[in-house]
Amino acid sequence: MSAWTEWPAPAKLNLFLRITGRRADGYHELQTVFRLLDWGDTVRLRVREDGRIVRHGESVPGVAEVDDLVVRAARLLQSHANCPLGADIVVEKRIPAGGGFGGGSSDAATVLRALDRLWGLDLDEDVLAALGLRLGADVPVFVRGRSAWAEGVGEKLHPVELPPAWYVLADPGVHVPTAALFGDPDLTRNAPPAKIADFVAGSVLDNAFEPVLRRREPAVQAAFDALAQVGRPRLTGTGSGCFVEFPDRGSAESALARLPRGLRAWLAAGVDHSPLVAALARPVAVEP
Repeated sequence: MSAWTEWPAPAKLNLFLRITGRRADGYHELQTVFRLLDWGDTVRLRVREDGRIVRHGESVPGVAEVDDLVVRAARLLQSHANCPLGADIVVEKRIPAGGGFGGGSSDAATVLRALDRLWGLDLDEDVLAALGLRLGADVPVFVRGRSAWAEGVGEKLHPVELPPAWYVLADPGVHVPTAALFGDPDLTRNAPPAKIADFVAGSVLDNAFEPVLRRREPAVQAAFDALAQVGRPRLTGTGSGCFVEFPDRGSAESALARLPRGLRAWLAAGVDHSPLVAALARPVAVEP
């Protein structure tokens, strides 16, 4: 076995999220902007010569190894490339599960990109993104590593350059299954399509799941009430995570200091290019 290597798995925000229709296969047509963050999980990998994929610890408590996205990602890549090598995998979690910050998807994307490098496969980014889509709709944006305007089920990505911003993030600590949210009768499923110009102008900030989660979960409503004291709170993705955007770090730090102590909240900066892409461009740093 080789030495351990470390790779970033950044979180994301959905700066807005609309459902514009439903496809014949039952999947919903979405529009969103993915904003990558400079904060997230860390994935540690070690190449094995025996072909085994071994998870050490639990990426998400209660999720069996066979169902873990990082294990599935490694095995999918291994099978696609007919690679005889294996890997040990450890995920150091910081991104809360069920918050809509993309933790599981980002971890899986990091495994795909980093093992492609460590195993010497040199697969095309489009191939890796297609493999990622088989694992989840959010995985391709992390594979490509650029903040993006997204449509379809989230896989049609158009890179965007966004203004610098800092975010106060909050985790209410509740998790509602995505299927239950999509099945909620109050969910708006036929919103008019937004245009990039509308988003840039600041007139598109809505999330279709916000009113549903605020009604269903008192903890989410309480987080919104707290965040409303320092700015305009928004929901990210289909999770319970909330955020407020600020133009600079000082403003974000000042807002964070004014929030109630009982609210789990922290800071992160928005980035247009993933820390993972930067790590992949450097020589591999190994641990003893």
